[in-house]
Amino acid sequence: MALKIRLARGGSKKRPHYAIVVADSRMPRDGRFIEKVGTYNPLLAKDDENRVKLDVERVQYWISQGGQTTDRVSRFLEAAGVIEKKLRNNPDKAKPGKAATERAEAKAAKVAAASEETAAE
Repeated sequence: MALKIRLARGGSKKRPHYAIVVADSRMPRDGRFIEKVGTYNPLLAKDDENRVKLDVERVQYWISQGGQTTDRVSRFLEAAGVIEKKLRNNPDKAKPGKAATERAEAKAAKVAAASEETAAE
């Protein structure tokens, strides 16, 4: 059985609340799970201690049993110091789009022209 430690969505429309669960990877997102090991409330402030609650001992147990964490849950565990931080690199996502590149070039040209004008005076 392939175990996943992932988020299961709860809450009403526009008011999400997630449970961090251990589930068989073949089960649906909000379907049957084996154990609930924490909660995540994205509506709270990022520095609020109640935003992410984890039962660290149970998470470590399930990881030792072969549970794989999803990307979001692994970020929570990295912040809690349970697992070591992974190096993530997606340079294509960081590149600005076509319009933003054109705006940056136009702004740089405008600044360069203004600095030449002040230097000439």
